[in-house]
Amino acid sequence: MNIVDASGWIEYFTDGPDAAFIAQTLQETERLIVPTVTILEVFERVCKDHGESAALRATAAMQQGIVVELDTPTALDAGRLSVEHSVPASAGALLAAARQYCATVWSLDERVRHIDGVRYRARSGPRQH
Repeated sequence: MNIVDASGWIEYFTDGPDAAFIAQTLQETERLIVPTVTILEVFERVCKDHGESAALRATAAMQQGIVVELDTPTALDAGRLSVEHSVPASAGALLAAARQYCATVWSLDERVRHIDGVRYRARSGPRQH
């Protein structure tokens, strides 16, 4: 199973220089876990940069995977992981979901590069908008 964080989704949607790193993972929708916190982050970013219509299209594409909601036990685990790894709560939520579904997290976010279970790639270009 795989989880792609918001940085990966945004890179893919904007056809950024590292989109290929994420593309195959996103196309394997039967193995793709999509936490609702990631839908929130992507919607917010795309809405700010490209408008609500584009954000709705992006989040519709995300829902091709297996969407999972953040329940209370997972939220508590997310909080622990956020503190343990000094990452934002949203990253903790992805890590908690990854634990729950035995998934690999795919990311271009350097804040999670050191965490076991994360497939990180340094950006080869500037951050995409």
